[in-house]
This record gives sequence, structure tokens and C-alpha cells, in this order.
Amino acid sequence: MAGSSQDQSTRHPQDDPLSSPVQFLKGVGPLRAQLLEKLNIRTAQDLLFHIPVSIDDYSELCTVPELEAGTEQAVYGEVVDRDVRHLRGGRTLTGVLLNCDGHFVRGVWFNQPWMLKRFKEGDRLIFRGKPAHRSGRWEFNNPSVSPLHDDEEPDQSAGILPRYPLTEGIRMEGMRKMTRSAAMALADQLLDPLPAFLRERLELPDLPSAVRALHAPADRDEWEAGRRRVLLQDLLEFQLGLALRRRMTRQLTAPRIEVSARVNARIRRLFPFRLTAGQESAIQDLIGDLNSEQPMHRLLQADVGAGKTAVAAYALLAAIAADCQAVLMAPTEVLAGQHWETLDELLAGSRVQRGLLLGGMPAARRRETLQQIADGSMQLIIGTQALIQDSVEFHRLGVVVIDEQHRFGVRQRSRFSTGGFSPHVLVMTATPIPRSLCLTQFGDLDVSQIRDLPPGRQKVITARISNAAEEQKVWAFVEQQVAAGRQAYVVCPRVEGQSENDNASAEQLFAQLRRGPLQQLRLDLLHGQMEREQRHTVMDRFRSGDTDVLVSTTVIEVGVNVPNATIMVIQQAERFGIAQLHQLRGRICRGSHQGFCFLLSESETPEAVKRLTALTETTDGFELAELDAELRGPGDILGLRQSGAMPLRYADPIRDLELLKQSRVIAQQLIENGEFDSSDCSDLRAVVLLRFSRLFDLPQTG
Repeated sequence: MAGSSQDQSTRHPQDDPLSSPVQFLKGVGPLRAQLLEKLNIRTAQDLLFHIPVSIDDYSELCTVPELEAGTEQAVYGEVVDRDVRHLRGGRTLTGVLLNCDGHFVRGVWFNQPWMLKRFKEGDRLIFRGKPAHRSGRWEFNNPSVSPLHDDEEPDQSAGILPRYPLTEGIRMEGMRKMTRSAAMALADQLLDPLPAFLRERLELPDLPSAVRALHAPADRDEWEAGRRRVLLQDLLEFQLGLALRRRMTRQLTAPRIEVSARVNARIRRLFPFRLTAGQESAIQDLIGDLNSEQPMHRLLQADVGAGKTAVAAYALLAAIAADCQAVLMAPTEVLAGQHWETLDELLAGSRVQRGLLLGGMPAARRRETLQQIADGSMQLIIGTQALIQDSVEFHRLGVVVIDEQHRFGVRQRSRFSTGGFSPHVLVMTATPIPRSLCLTQFGDLDVSQIRDLPPGRQKVITARISNAAEEQKVWAFVEQQVAAGRQAYVVCPRVEGQSENDNASAEQLFAQLRRGPLQQLRLDLLHGQMEREQRHTVMDRFRSGDTDVLVSTTVIEVGVNVPNATIMVIQQAERFGIAQLHQLRGRICRGSHQGFCFLLSESETPEAVKRLTALTETTDGFELAELDAELRGPGDILGLRQSGAMPLRYADPIRDLELLKQSRVIAQQLIENGEFDSSDCSDLRAVVLLRFSRLFDLPQTG
């Protein structure tokens, strides 16, 4: 956003105090500047946009005798006691007792036993909430808590004090002095890209005023207004980038694919099962999109095992029926091979000419495949990113289906478009995506969901295993199930071990099980460091039933379908995120037999317990996705932080969901009513293109 050092590019560095090194600011100096660099604060402007996470409103502090039941209030005291009470039904009640100048106030939390570890006796805390008087004592139910650092005193005259992310060597009071001084001296130097008409419409302060309010607020309302302005601008710029991307794709032309009643019946006859209500709804969305010369750009979300491949097959075959080519692209050769087998079986006996394009194909076979794609004789092409190489030329491409969309970016999607032409694009994921990420990472797409499972598909029974005695029972259960004709996966977080008895290592655990509790069974080992042909051989043995138990890393996470495999044992399950555990669990219970998943973990950290408990309580991937986002943050969901595909500077799409929704509406209105193209928005337009032209494959100017 315009408040970041990158966007003041119209100024010469020597004339711009905002881009000067932070060490030259009053109260900083070279030693503090080195510490601030750990917080990515290098320039004066970086310090201005070091956003407080919250505020301490000392003006609201009251004494215990002043408390009123049901009124929002705050008290200050020192922790003198903590306890956890176990209630009926497995519930807990955690309590923390504060000594508030000789009076005692208790904070209580239901079913949050990990809160006990957050506090220790002697901690100085501020409780905020609505107190109630119970059994002769004041209690705050689930209060918000502000801990005081060593250099802080709860002084009512201090008023509103921001709280910042810190690093070792910098105390809260020091950070407050630095940011306040910078805001007072430099905020007026900031360029504001939001036009006056938009600020007035949204009742937003200008950027200099907002930044001063963040660091030196007169009251809570002023701080919240400043914070809203900065976060909303960050989100709005992002949503404008997505809206420009959406407008650009809609200006392209796609082949109109009309699905007649005859074509519809021919496609449906191929499916050996009845489609679910969710699949039917998604197909109706597709039919509407395809019957237009405006390219479809749709995201299909389906929970694990919900049957998204059938919907994809419908779209592909509709294109072929309209004399167009159809493509299905997957992120890995394993998944591409799985799709090939599924579609090849579905189309057995049909006249559809189909082929597989992979990066590791022999040269002669690759040349032949490329020629068949170019002359149009190959109608259905399944492959990996080999499909978007420059050497691939399509004859008349009608529909592209991209599986596991989160592993590809916008630019990879756009590689199928040439000139003013684009095929219809359906992107799919079996990793349900939180609402907040649908509005950001996938905000240029229309969304369909499949939440119901095919008839007869049973839910996986999941249990957390937390000690060695229970683990031995798990291995005995695996033996029993194999004796009954079933197969099992054992999943480890890494390939190689750090010791001979490292059960997080697939290689070590494989050796332990083969000479220990599963020595009577046929075991095999699979991991990503093996040669491709060796991996295929191992999987073929497992699919055919020649292997009872497959010890593996997460290479089985997607693209593996063995209906007879009904048991999964996940070692050190706390090392995985909720979404990944749910994906892994989806490899079992793919047939008519009951599935069982065992999460082995001795970790008692609050987050691990909460994640693993959630998996034992629900198999709803959409519900789990929301919890995963809440616990891990937006950047880690689907690996977005690692790939740099979530370039929000200050806002958090999960925490700031309501602002995110608002920014999306504003962005769409600005684009659709033409205001964004007016001269009033020239500064805002320049900032958006500077930030997002590369990420969203937008023109550099516009």
C-alpha cells in the first residue's frame, strides 16, 4: 500500500525522509536499528507502519469496589493462584486469581485447560470484560488479558497505549517512544493514494492522520479508526488487483459449449453411480458457465472423497462433444497417473482419443504426443506442468481442469490463454478453503462446493493415541484388520531418522515394525526420495493387495486410491496441520468398509491437543479448514507463506474477515462503475499495478 517504503518511488531517496535509514530517527540509533531489522524495520517509513496489535486502555481501569455487574470494565492485579477443575462430561473450568490491591478477582475459562500454562504466579495482568458477582467474589468469564511488562505501570493518566510486536532487546515502552516520535515528525510526509471522494464515502481519515492515530491516539475510537483505515487500504488494494484480473479475463473470448439434452444423457450414461446433490449443483453451475463466450473461471471445492473428479469429467466430455480439446492438469505425476487411470476406465470402449503428457516421457513418445495435440487428433490430454511448456500447441482448446489448484498460481493458470482467446477453466481442490482465503487467494474465481459424500461412503473413525500402551493396541488392531482382508497405511513426517529408534522416520519405523509388532505381515516402504519407477512398483504392489501395510511419508497425500486400505496410523501427528491430516485421512474409507485413523502423539501443547481433538470430533473438511486457519494463520494455510502468494502487508484475512468482505464490495463497485479508471483514482491505480501486476499477470499500466 502507499504506506510502505516501496511505493514512495516517485521521490528521490535523498529528498525523502521516509526512506532514510531508521537509525537516524530520534531515539533509535545504530544499536536499536540492528534490533529493529529483525522486525523488518529498516527505514523510517517501515517504523511508521509497524502496526500495533492492540491497545492498553488505562483510562478504563477501575478498582474492585468500583466494579458493576454486566458493564465492560478492566482491573489490574497480580496472579496469586491458578487451578483447573474437572467437570462432568469431560469439561474443564480453568481459573486465575488476581490480587487487586487487597481485593481478589477471578478470571475463568471453560474447556480451555491450556490457559493454565499461559500464566504463572507473580504475573501482572489486566482483565477486561463484563464482571459478575458470584459467591461473594467478582469473576470475569473468558476475559481479554493484557500482560504488563517489567517497565510498565498501570497509570490511568497514561490513557491509550499501543501494544506492538517486539523483538529481544526492545521493550514495549521503548518501542512506543520510537513510533510516537516518528509519527509526530513524519506522518505528514506520507502520500495518500485514496481519493478524497472514497475517503468521504467510507468515512476514513486521511493516511497521515490514521498513522498518527495508530501510534499516539487520543482515545480508543481514534485508534480504531486509524487501524481500520490502514488495514482496509491494504485489503482494498489486494481486492482491486483481483478485480482487475477478473475484468481482464472476462474480456477474453472462449468457445461456446452448449450441453444439449442428448450430450447430457451420453455423459451421464458413463457414470456407474448416481450423482449426489452437491455434484448435480456443481454440474449445473458448469453448464451455465460453458454456454457462454465469456471464459469460465470457477473454483470447485469438494471435501475429501466427495467426488469432484466426476464433475471434472463432465466438463471435459462436454468440451469434447463440442469438438474442442480438453485438458486435465495435476501437480504431480502420481496424481496425473491416478486421473489417467480413472478417466481411461470411465471411457473404456468410447471413441475419445486420449493421452498422457509428463515431463519424464521418452523423447520420441513426447514428440508424437505433441504432434497429436497440435493437429487435434488427441481430444483429451492429462498431464502435469508439462502441459504449459512453450512446446505445447493446442488445436482448439475448450476446457482446462486444474486439480489441487493451491499448488499452482494465477500466472500458471493464464498460460493456457493466448492473444484474446481463453479456454474455460475449472480449478479444483480437495482441501476445503476457509472463507477468508476464498476472498483473497481465489478471489478472481466463482465458487462451487460439494459437501455431501456419495451414498455408502462411511465416515472415518479417528482416535488420538497418546501413550505407548495404547500404541501397542493399535498395532494389534492393524493385525486383526489385515487378517480380515484389509490393508493399512503408516505415515511418518520424514524419510530418514535421527536415531535408530526414531519413529518419525519412515525408514526407521519400517525396520522397527518389520522386526517387531507387524513382523507377520507383508510390509513395504514408500517415500519421495525413491526413484520414480521404484515408487510406481511399490504402489502397484499395494494396489494389487500384495502388500498388507505401506509405511510412507506424505507422498500418499493426494492421488492414491486403494479402496481396500481402511486403516491409517499417523506417527507424531502433531507435526502436521489440520488440513494435511484431513487429506491423509481421506486416503482411507474409499470403499464400503469402515475406516479407522489413529493419530499417534504424545504432545500436550495446547495447539496440538486442540488440532488433534478437532479431527477426532468431526470429518467435515470445511469446518476443519476454518479451525486450521484460525490456529495457523492465513500465510501457512496451503503453504501460502512459503510461496509468497499472500502479499498482504498488514491485514490478516482471518482476523479481519469483515473488513475483507467490505473491501471486496468496494473494489467491485469501483471497477464496475468506472471510477477506478478516472483521473481521481490515478494514484490508487498506480499503487495497485505496482503491487500486483506480476502476481496477477496484469498489464503494467492501465
